[in-house]
Formats: sequence, structure tokens, C-alpha cells
Amino acid sequence: MTESSQADAAVDASAAASVVPGLSLPDQRAVAGTVTAATPRAAHPLGATLWWSRTSVRVVGGLLVPVAIVVVWLAVTLTGLVPPFRLPSPIAVVEAAGQLIADGSLFTHIAISTQRVIIGFLVGSVVGLFFAAIVGLTRSGDILLSPLLVALRAVPSLAWVPLLILWLQIGEESKITLIAIGAFFPVFTTVAGALRRVDPQLVEAGRSFGLRGWSLLRTVQLPAVVPSLVSGLRLALAQAWLFLVAAELIASSMGLGWLLSDSGNTGRVDRILLAIVLLALLGTLTNALLVLFERAVLKRWL
Repeated sequence: MTESSQADAAVDASAAASVVPGLSLPDQRAVAGTVTAATPRAAHPLGATLWWSRTSVRVVGGLLVPVAIVVVWLAVTLTGLVPPFRLPSPIAVVEAAGQLIADGSLFTHIAISTQRVIIGFLVGSVVGLFFAAIVGLTRSGDILLSPLLVALRAVPSLAWVPLLILWLQIGEESKITLIAIGAFFPVFTTVAGALRRVDPQLVEAGRSFGLRGWSLLRTVQLPAVVPSLVSGLRLALAQAWLFLVAAELIASSMGLGWLLSDSGNTGRVDRILLAIVLLALLGTLTNALLVLFERAVLKRWL
């Protein structure tokens, strides 16, 4: 018996003896094996505790700076260092929210803006994924479409507004189209670049199993670019919220973008700050939902 085997036997014997003293060596090893097999179950509560502790630290740490900003904001306004017409206090912003809740318009603004962002984000992401597949997987698509799409990506969001009004009038179609344009380019850029870098040996392995076209994309190439796809979707969602304000400048009468511009025209700085805070909170909430989707997708494919 080698020294390592002797050491293992000694450990097994000591573990079994600690459970049932006085047993023979074979019986001690059997008991020790049973104890060892049952031991990993005790590690799960500790792992759960560590996960919750990391999550708690992340949440608390993420709230520290916003809370500090609100405290400084409150102190600056209460001491009179900044006049109220320039920077209303947080209390005034809460009161402005209460007024909009009382007349029933605040939740309508939130619902309409969220609906526009979600629809525009979904449309832009699907179209972006389609063009990314064409450009990233075919040489002709890369040559023909890449220069045009790169040029269109440089066009500012407000430059599309008059054209969309002429083409699609002032209904919901023009607003959702503008948001979709904002969501399109992050998905297209990240996924097209990732598809170009897929391991050729992986693609050849898929083709050796008879995979072609859509089946090859769905089975081999798309799972290989899942991290880039999720990153593109998160950037697209953020871009959709950015394009929302420009979209709601198109003869809109509801929505947070309209509330922002209307409050600027009437000099209601408290409502301007309220709209900014709501946009930030909604963007954070939708991004958190996308993070949950990211975890589910990465767990499924990776």
C-alpha cells in the first residue's frame, strides 16, 4: 500500500470512528463513505447564503451614490444655495408627481412611453438580427450593406423626425419606427461582428452533420454568439429609451418625452426633473428584466 493510500485509509478510519467508535476497518470505511457522500448537501445553504450576500452587497452598493445625491440635493435646496426656480427640492418633485397622479395622467404617460419603447425595441432587435445574419455570414452582404448601414448609423436621431412625419404622418407608426431605428444598430453591430468571428472549425463540424442555412445558424452559429447578442440587446434597450424623447417630439400629446418637452416650455423644472427620474427608473427596471433574460439564455446555451 502506498503512502497516499495509507493516508486515505487513515482519514477514512478516523471519519468513521468519529461516527461509530469500535467498528472494524472495513465497516469504518463503509460508514465513512456514507458520511462523505452525504456531506455535499450541507454546502448548499452556505452557497445560497454567499449568493444572497453578494446580491445584497451589490444592491446596497448601487444605492449608495443615488441616496448620497438625493441627500446633497436636499441639503443644497433647503439651505438656499441654489434658488428653487433653478433646482426644486426633492420634496417639490414628489409633490409634482402627486399632482400628476391625482389627475390620473402620470401612469398614462408611463404606460404609453413603456409600450412605445418595448414595441420599438422588439422590432428593431429582430430586424437588426436579420441584417446581422446577412452581413456576418455572407461576403456579398458584407460588401453591399456594411458601408450603407455604417453611414446610416451616424445620422442623429432628430434628423429622422421630419422624414418620418412626411412618410408615416404623426401617428404611432412614426414614433415606433424611430425607436426601432435606435434599437436596430446596437444589435446589428454587435451580432454581425460576432458572427464573423465564429470558429470556422465549429461551423465545419455543423456542416459535417448536414446542417445548412437556418438550421446551421440556429444550432451552431447563433449559440456561439449568445454573449454578444445579449450585450447588443442591452445596448439596444438603452438606445430605445434615448430615442423615445425624440420620438415623442413628433406631435405627441402623451408620454414622458412629451411631459419633458412640455414642462420645458412652461418652465416647470420640478416636472422636468420628475420626467428625468422616471426615465432613469424605467430604464433601470427594463435593464434588470433583460439581465434575468440574459442569465436564463446563458444558462441554456453555455
